[in-house]
Amino acid sequence: MDREEIEKFLKDNAQPKFRLDQILKAVYQDGVSDFSEISTLSKDLREKLSAKMKVLSFEVEKVLEAEDKQSAKALFKLTAGHPDSPAGEEGSNNTDYIESVLISPKPNTFSVCVSSQVGCPMRCEFCATGKMGLKRNLTAEEITDQVLFWQQYLQKSKIQNTKSKKNPNSKIGNWDLEIGNYNISNVVYMGMGEPFLNWEEVKKSLEILTDKNIFGFGSRGISVSTCGIPSGIENFGKDFPQMNLAISLHFASEEKRKKYMPVAKSYDLEKLKQSLQKYFQLSNRKVFIEYVMLDGINDSQEDAEKLLKYLQSIGKKQLLHVNLIRYNDASGDFAPSSKNKTENFKKYLQDNGISATIRKSLGQEIQGACGQLATFDVKK
Repeated sequence: MDREEIEKFLKDNAQPKFRLDQILKAVYQDGVSDFSEISTLSKDLREKLSAKMKVLSFEVEKVLEAEDKQSAKALFKLTAGHPDSPAGEEGSNNTDYIESVLISPKPNTFSVCVSSQVGCPMRCEFCATGKMGLKRNLTAEEITDQVLFWQQYLQKSKIQNTKSKKNPNSKIGNWDLEIGNYNISNVVYMGMGEPFLNWEEVKKSLEILTDKNIFGFGSRGISVSTCGIPSGIENFGKDFPQMNLAISLHFASEEKRKKYMPVAKSYDLEKLKQSLQKYFQLSNRKVFIEYVMLDGINDSQEDAEKLLKYLQSIGKKQLLHVNLIRYNDASGDFAPSSKNKTENFKKYLQDNGISATIRKSLGQEIQGACGQLATFDVKK
């Protein structure tokens, strides 16, 4: 939802300033998904708003829920209006789609994984999104509306579950939780795209998410992941020193990184190290090192030793934490490392003073786990 557009609309229609507060409360706090549902507004104003604009900047095509109720994935169809978008053109088959994921890693805790681009230009060999290539950047509104959609989704689940507790036969809800525990606590920029290659819009979206009058997220509840764009890392440290930074490293071997991650041809490990050292000077915040475990490719003892040596060369090892992620199948070209290898890899890092954990992957059954987001099957 575009706040500035609504402000202009209210001004053009000679509406009092408090109308904006009523709309913001209804949308961001009460989970209203259509202007016609805002009962504090007059019928005439609701009709005018509905005719002029929509709450969400995209259409919801479908939502898939995992059976374990720990994740859900949404497919969004982007609407016409963006200068780079073919969406809505008569006869066009090139409509833009994006995916976003809701994750519940533990009871009553929700995180939203947002996309920042349609596709991704980084083309990492083991990532489904990378195989799409880049179609266009998302606007700040399209990024934050992903969070807004999931807020609405949970709010509707809360209402449905409230009804089911009064009348069990009326249960049509999605997430069977205790009433009152439907708040999103974290937002992670780990969906489709490289956030730092769309920095101006991503920056605006971060400002919107932390605006107390809109979403009101705390800075430490937001994480941004990058393949390693040095200028983006430094800008992020300057503009948002209290937010969380994650680095998709995956290889501590220059040769392997260049083979599987084209970004390494422009930004090698030395440049990444220097940008992280500058980042620590700006923020002194912990950095999360993401490391996808690929069977027979980056999971050997030699790979573990190279990773240790590289992390030690950065310095500030107390501010480095490694997340080991067993590969989530996105193609037939790779396989996940065994649990035993992954455990040994973690133990080696820990024994040598590096904080490390094995991150549990959620959403694999709905193709919503790390590296699986893509929109090839939108017509299915």
